[in-house]
Amino acid sequence: MLYRAESWKEKSFDVVNVLVLLLLCFVTLYPFWNILVSSFNDPTDAARGGITFWPRVFSVDNYAMVFQDDRMIRAFVVTISRTLIGTAAAVLFTAAFAYGVSKTELLGRRLFLMLAIVTMYFSGGIIPTYLLIAKFLHLKGHFLVYIIPGLFNVFNAIIMMTFFRGLPKEVEESAKIDGASDLRIFFRIILSVSKPVLATIALYNGVSHWNAWYDAMLYGNDGLVTLQLILMQIVNSNSNVSVLAANLGFGSVTSQSLKLATMVVTTVPIVFAYPFVQKYFVQGVMIGSVKG
Repeated sequence: MLYRAESWKEKSFDVVNVLVLLLLCFVTLYPFWNILVSSFNDPTDAARGGITFWPRVFSVDNYAMVFQDDRMIRAFVVTISRTLIGTAAAVLFTAAFAYGVSKTELLGRRLFLMLAIVTMYFSGGIIPTYLLIAKFLHLKGHFLVYIIPGLFNVFNAIIMMTFFRGLPKEVEESAKIDGASDLRIFFRIILSVSKPVLATIALYNGVSHWNAWYDAMLYGNDGLVTLQLILMQIVNSNSNVSVLAANLGFGSVTSQSLKLATMVVTTVPIVFAYPFVQKYFVQGVMIGSVKG
């Protein structure tokens, strides 16, 4: 009887747990689903409201108008380029720093760490940063303005340093006995066995680059506009797009429907990237949490 009672309680808990989690998933995912459904609905019909799980009158006019804009195509190229190049460069640069300071025998290691950590608590502010990037480094209007300022992040470096400290020293020692240099060990051995932390930091940097718009507003130009900057401008715009839509042959498109379609276009690509790094990301976020 005791076994049956415990089994019944466990099953009841499992049922309640599943129901609560399903409700939480629904509450979390439904707003995104509703935006997606509404963006594929006829704009004039969508203005009536009442759209729940499926488009009432299917239409792709919203997306057709989005991709009619040449700025959107250029923004796609710029955003994808800065995300790929910026993420790869930041991961490599941060990993090199973290690997170096993870070695206790490094001369000046404490000084390097102290100078890096200070930047986590103190910032020069917007005006000095702008003057440094635009006036001193002359990066305003240049694609590198999206890459160089984001090369290093102290928090990401600390995560990587913690991971590198946990790697077996015997692997590096055996490689040095075989005549491998420090650079060869770093690129051929350390990076190859550090996929979890590299994927985690790559995801952090990738999402940051994809969602960035403030630096594009400050330092960019028409040729360096990003997707998120366009989305911000559309969302904050109070102008009526009906005239422009009529000129392009999309008379039913409204400001609200255009906003929804733009949100989907700027969000879906980065969402699709998550499944490819999820396995490594789950391992990476556990770095330093378990000591065995």
